Amino acid sequence: MDSLPKRDANYVPLSPVTFLPRAAAVYADRTSLVCGRAAFTWRQTHDRCLRLSAALQALAVTRNDVVSVLAPNTPALYEMHFAVPMAGAVINAINTRLDAAGVAAILKHACPKLFFVDYQYIRVATDALKNITAGCQPLLVVIDDIEAPTGTRVGELEYEGLVASGDPARHPPREVVDEWDAVALNYTSGTTSAPKGVVYSHRGAYLSTVGLLLQWGVGHEPVYLWSLPMFHCNGWTFTWGVAARGGANICVRAPSADAMYSAIAQHGVTHMCVAPVLFNVLLDAHRQPLSRPVEVLTGGAPPPAALLERVERLGFHVTHAYGMTEATGPAMVCEWREQWDALPPPERAALKARQGVSALSLAGADVKNLKTMASVPRDGTTLGEIVLRGSSVMKGYLNNPEANEKAFKSGWFLTGDVGVVHPDGYVEIKDRSKDVIISGGENISSVEVEAALYGHPAVQEAAVVAMPHPHWGETPCAFVALKKEFDSGAGEVSEEELLAFCRSKMAHFMVPRKVVFVDELPKNATGKVQKLALRERARELRPRASEKKRPDQAHPATMTAVSKL
Repeated sequence: MDSLPKRDANYVPLSPVTFLPRAAAVYADRTSLVCGRAAFTWRQTHDRCLRLSAALQALAVTRNDVVSVLAPNTPALYEMHFAVPMAGAVINAINTRLDAAGVAAILKHACPKLFFVDYQYIRVATDALKNITAGCQPLLVVIDDIEAPTGTRVGELEYEGLVASGDPARHPPREVVDEWDAVALNYTSGTTSAPKGVVYSHRGAYLSTVGLLLQWGVGHEPVYLWSLPMFHCNGWTFTWGVAARGGANICVRAPSADAMYSAIAQHGVTHMCVAPVLFNVLLDAHRQPLSRPVEVLTGGAPPPAALLERVERLGFHVTHAYGMTEATGPAMVCEWREQWDALPPPERAALKARQGVSALSLAGADVKNLKTMASVPRDGTTLGEIVLRGSSVMKGYLNNPEANEKAFKSGWFLTGDVGVVHPDGYVEIKDRSKDVIISGGENISSVEVEAALYGHPAVQEAAVVAMPHPHWGETPCAFVALKKEFDSGAGEVSEEELLAFCRSKMAHFMVPRKVVFVDELPKNATGKVQKLALRERARELRPRASEKKRPDQAHPATMTAVSKL
């Protein structure tokens, strides 16, 4: 057996870039991409990517060079996911919700050779570049509107001009020699710490793409709506995955309710990915149920079961995934079991809200006691940290050896998420390790309290963080945004009503000691709730006067007979 060597015919480095030439050969005349009135076939998309890759090489872009791009979901950003690695370089899609300081921080750290900027973000980009030293000043390339060019220019380079000038005969695509080479550089959202640069390998991106297509059950010729930003873990790998299935990419510059519902109706959308925050956008539009179901993959934050139930009544068939930037997007999928179809809707939604089972691209996913590295029992109650191992885990954090040392332990990547394993093997997140509330020695999952609050018909958004308590050390504090019909200022929904609702749903020691009503929860540039900001605000709050002293000072877990908390 050992005498059989690797040959060019039987060993080729894995890379998601290979999905594009295959699409051009197999699905040549199928629609590859639609953006407003602009449309392309897979043959055209392949040709444009070859030309852009050649143009990049002519500008001296080479192996491991970073090419950054600040753009919404447009044909240019999609094409760059193939063209940049075809030139041997590493694509860095920057969050379009960042301000100039945030963009500058990434540019300083990534030090890209080229910086592509959509015409709508020129001001942010130029302001960011003012803060960049000469050693890391990239060439700026403007991406104009493909439907109606505005003529916006900063310097001499423009995207369509580069595509037109590229000569693939002179600069053919560079072959991937080592599948461990970097394909993408993505920055974390900075929810719990400063953003870090996460590097993906060609191998990891390929395996994650194929595995997710299988677990979500994506068939050939899907019509995929880009409601998820492509800068989010390279669109959870669907930038490459849609090409693998010969699908059509439907691009919208901003995922408003009108844009999404119009695209679904006009193009017959079959699949879309959304963060839970977009569910409220779809629900608030008060549309009629869809004429045909749309498959939705959601992740980014644990979606409350009550929210999933409401979304599915509209005709969106939701699959829940769990992941993070460091795992090349989704790392677990809540694979649906046919026997669950017979359950009542609330029970189905509760099962669907779990994070699920390991992604196929991983060698392992577990919940462990970090002190002993032993797996927690499958009892649905014992807490541990979710850990991952496999080829789809990041290569590491760019230029951050200290963070890399902390992230890996005993052959596992530590996610920082606290969870349990149910008897059927499905994992459920209970909290971020930094968000667990420890009250009188008892661990309280903020996610569980939030899920209960979302069950109240008036609650639009809810976030729970720790608040100081004079006896228990800390206790839950809820920040709640009400639905518009309940938020008239007339006091239809009171703090006491929400607390009473919580008392009916959970152990009394878990019930928030204070509810703060807000117009909207603060969110970071990726749409995640800024719990750090809420914790800072909660530090200035105190429990109600009746809460400061208790007659028996009993342990919170034993206080099941207290009628008023």
